[in-house]
Amino acid sequence: MKAFVYLSLVLLTLTACSAPESAVVSPTPSVTAPATPGTVSTEPKKLLVVTTVAPLTNIVTNIAGDRVEVKGIVPEGSDSHTFEPRPSDADLLRQANLILVNGLYLELPTQKMADSVKPKDTKVYQMGDNTITQAQWMFDFSFPKDKGNPNPHLWVNTKYAEAYAKLAAEQLTALDPAGKDYYATNLKNYLARLDELDKVTRKVVASIPEKNRKLLTYHDSWAYWAREYGFEVIGAIQPSDFNEPSAKDVAGLIDQVKQLGVPAIFGSEVYPSKVEEQIAAEAKVKTANTADDDLPGEGSANAMENKNPEHTYIGMMVNNLKIIASNLGGNPALVDGFNTANVVGPTAVTANPTQ
Repeated sequence: MKAFVYLSLVLLTLTACSAPESAVVSPTPSVTAPATPGTVSTEPKKLLVVTTVAPLTNIVTNIAGDRVEVKGIVPEGSDSHTFEPRPSDADLLRQANLILVNGLYLELPTQKMADSVKPKDTKVYQMGDNTITQAQWMFDFSFPKDKGNPNPHLWVNTKYAEAYAKLAAEQLTALDPAGKDYYATNLKNYLARLDELDKVTRKVVASIPEKNRKLLTYHDSWAYWAREYGFEVIGAIQPSDFNEPSAKDVAGLIDQVKQLGVPAIFGSEVYPSKVEEQIAAEAKVKTANTADDDLPGEGSANAMENKNPEHTYIGMMVNNLKIIASNLGGNPALVDGFNTANVVGPTAVTANPTQ
């Protein structure tokens, strides 16, 4: 009897000391937990990826999700061509595990700072230069060929945004091989959304009378979009030195708008100018503002911090489609209800209710 009682106690002890194995594996790397006084955290920090302009930041975070921390340097609403990085940006670049820039000579001051402060092994990867070849570069009113620097605004073309997303997945996987499947899933979902954006863009363009498919903008950022979707960029108000145009240039633009009979010209919230209003008044056309790197509404370009489903790259392009269609005789209702939310983060929705 004593032996039986003893054996029972041993079995109870072994049962209490054992624990079932967990079958759940988090897709997210560990994040450093806040250390309490007198303790030292041993958990690893998230990898840090630094980007530049808001559309690029938003595209990257739709792939990165919550596995890495993504920080954009160029503030929204600022001129990305003339932006000078701040001392605090040097600290961020110094800590980066990967730096993703647009390239094509857009962020030269930032790239120069990055090269001077980053760790030797930290890669600076140029998305634009790895999306198109030099033979595909476009030169135009704001970016003349004799200056040597091509138009860098590739992301406005949805097909190139798809390329950026694929490149982001490749670079993130190289940085964090354990996250390969996670990045691949996010990429699949995001490419599906971009494909929907491409299709609705073509529908909106088709709804605009062919004679009106012409753009005169303040800053010439629509060249690659126009080439993809069958528009003609007829001019840019801002000259290549980013100053105000001369009186002679303004007069020439007014004559051009009158001659071509376009119903509207397009300015920019980032580049406010009274010249745009002068041209519109004298040519008797409407004026409206589009955006190429300023996301609509308030929020963060980082998808994991973004609680506004319109403050996204896709939201920016859908808003542009509405503005262009409304002012050039097209059907803006074609984008009503389009899902502009990120595919990761607080407002993530992978299905599009319009499809």
